[in-house]
Amino acid sequence: MNHPDILAALPRGPSGTRTTPRLAAAGIPVVLRDGSVVLIRQVRSTDAPLLADGFARLSPRSRRMRFLGAKTTLSAADLRYFTEVDHHDHEAIGALSAADGRGVGIARYIRDADDPQAAELAVTVVDDWQGRGLGTELLSCLSDRARQAGIHRLTALVAAENVAMAGLARKLGACLAGRGPGTVEYEIALVPAEYSLDWWFGCVDGLAPAGS
Repeated sequence: MNHPDILAALPRGPSGTRTTPRLAAAGIPVVLRDGSVVLIRQVRSTDAPLLADGFARLSPRSRRMRFLGAKTTLSAADLRYFTEVDHHDHEAIGALSAADGRGVGIARYIRDADDPQAAELAVTVVDDWQGRGLGTELLSCLSDRARQAGIHRLTALVAAENVAMAGLARKLGACLAGRGPGTVEYEIALVPAEYSLDWWFGCVDGLAPAGS
């Protein structure tokens, strides 16, 4: 449940956003269905080493599911693109293992330049963290962020054999929007945001309970 009245009472930082810096830096703790704990937060420009480490731990199949083809490395340009995001037209939400601080999953959307109310999403979870519900948590947080940014539709182009992503899409109420050679496209309609961006700032700061 969201609590905008609580957020309204909090002090604002220099930029006008409401912050609790320690929690913002650490991320929001989330307990997954197997009892493991992750910290979920926005991706930062300094996260390139975490992203590179996470990519190195992906199996060839997981890389193929994410990039719809073979990809053996992330270039310096790739790392900059994936981490230097503006958090409006390009948002990325990452999950860190609370036990060792390593990156274990990431979800992102990129707004459609021709349709600012639409964005394409992607989610990746490292192999040894798959099957714990992390993808669902990341997509839930990303969907909330997309609503706050004025996005009404999310699309996902995925490999036809990507059963896990198909399951996540169904959980979010996705409909099948199209098929291509070896791919399927889903579309998720987002209910307009109930609260202003202040709610999201509170979520980032760890003030909104997980699953609210």
